[in-house]
Amino acid sequence: MRNDVRERRAAKGLSQAELAERLDVSRQTINSIETDRYTPSLPLAIAIARFFGAGVEEIFHADHG
Repeated sequence: MRNDVRERRAAKGLSQAELAERLDVSRQTINSIETDRYTPSLPLAIAIARFFGAGVEEIFHADHG
C-alpha cells in the first residue's frame, strides 16, 4: 500500500520525530509507514488522515494489480 505521508509531512515542515510526537507513536513507526514497510492500523491511519485534514483514501493508496 502506497501513501503520501512523507510528502504531506514535508509540506508542513515537520520532521518524522515531530509527526510521531503529535500522533503519539515512535519515529520508527513514521519511518516504516513512509517507506511502505508498515501498513498502519485503521485507527492510526484515521489519526494520520485527520492530522492532515484529508480522508484516509487520499493518503493511503491500495496497489491494485
